[in-house]
Amino acid sequence: MIAEAAGLLLGAAGVLAYGARGRSAQLFCPSVWRGPKSRRALALTFDDGPSESTLDLLSLLHTYGVRATFFQLGHHARRLPRAVRRCVEEGHELGNHSDRHHGFWLRSPQFIRDEIERAQESIARVAGAAPRWFRAPYGVRWFGMRGVLRQLGLTHAAWTVLARDYALDAGGIVRHAAPRVRPGAILCFHDGREMRHHPDISPTLAALEILLPKWIEDGYEFATLSELFPPGGQARQ
Repeated sequence: MIAEAAGLLLGAAGVLAYGARGRSAQLFCPSVWRGPKSRRALALTFDDGPSESTLDLLSLLHTYGVRATFFQLGHHARRLPRAVRRCVEEGHELGNHSDRHHGFWLRSPQFIRDEIERAQESIARVAGAAPRWFRAPYGVRWFGMRGVLRQLGLTHAAWTVLARDYALDAGGIVRHAAPRVRPGAILCFHDGREMRHHPDISPTLAALEILLPKWIEDGYEFATLSELFPPGGQARQ
């Protein structure tokens, strides 16, 4: 009996862990992690901004004619409204990444609701439109997310490729990300570093200077998440 109980607990823990972190998991809320394989398109996404370095990234994206989806923190949106507005003015899409980037695991549903709602209100107030997409901090979903996302009209977006640009140098980012890209991939980079002010994102910028022309030469187009998943069709992958 003890062995059976232990086995059940281990099994339940495994299901819970996958539901919280698995990129294709739907346990805690509807979530997408890749677009249609039939379309030679990539969705470039950036987390943890806006930061003081976001303007440099926007200039780089403008050079290559690339539009992206920025998952922004409410705290930073209130701090740097100019960067938020420039994202919108240059045709990028904004997503909600919570207010202060606290992990949601083991948090109460009310805590999760407060984090998501405050960010949604802050981004909408600065940008003039409410985000359609949400990405949980660290990608970890938890109890309580489903209801608040439904109420706010948000869909969770995980990723196909995590660039690990917060930990690697430019060469490492290129070597890690490039072989993993396929049609329909959602790529997760960072234009901030969680709650830090004035973060150094030079490895991200240097890696994209290499990767963007390569992907363009390979025939990829770049789409925002809402272009990759038009309203009413995001479940069809």
